[in-house]
Amino acid sequence: MDTVETTDSPSTPAESKLNTWVAITVALLATFTGICQIKDNNIGQAMQQAQADKIDHWAFYQARNLREEVARATTTELRLSFASAAASADPAMAEAIRKYDALADEQAIKKEALMRQAQQDQSTYDALNYRDDQFDLSDALVALAISLLALTALTQKKWLYLLALVPTGLGVFMGLAGLLGWQVHPEAIVQLLT
Repeated sequence: MDTVETTDSPSTPAESKLNTWVAITVALLATFTGICQIKDNNIGQAMQQAQADKIDHWAFYQARNLREEVARATTTELRLSFASAAASADPAMAEAIRKYDALADEQAIKKEALMRQAQQDQSTYDALNYRDDQFDLSDALVALAISLLALTALTQKKWLYLLALVPTGLGVFMGLAGLLGWQVHPEAIVQLLT
């Protein structure tokens, strides 16, 4: 029987050094991604809250709108009835008209306030989404970098390690932009991915 001998050649100092750099880079990227993920999760929760607030405010806006319309319709009915009412009903009709006019005006004012709140909720959501996009792009770039680093470890090609540093740098930059609130947003890439 023939036996196949396998000999693992000891890695050269250059390979060992490259593997060390790959390992350090992956460890730093994993740590950085973990920190970014915490902030991104918090932003995601805030986005959900802003969206829920917007929906609540628009629903309440619609309720106020309905109340206003009912009050205005009631006022119209009372005014029409007032013209044909007996003289003894005049003070009561006038008071009812005044009450429903005031109610309609109050609902219109409250409705406008709710509309402004709902629009502010949308602005809050959009601002948070801007930062969420930064973290999403950072995640994608770091994942690409880690894949290239894995290939580097397998192939021992130094040029591949240098190539991996490009998405590494861009991923860290986008992550820092999200963490620090920088106004950096590659619109074309985000539009392509959404």
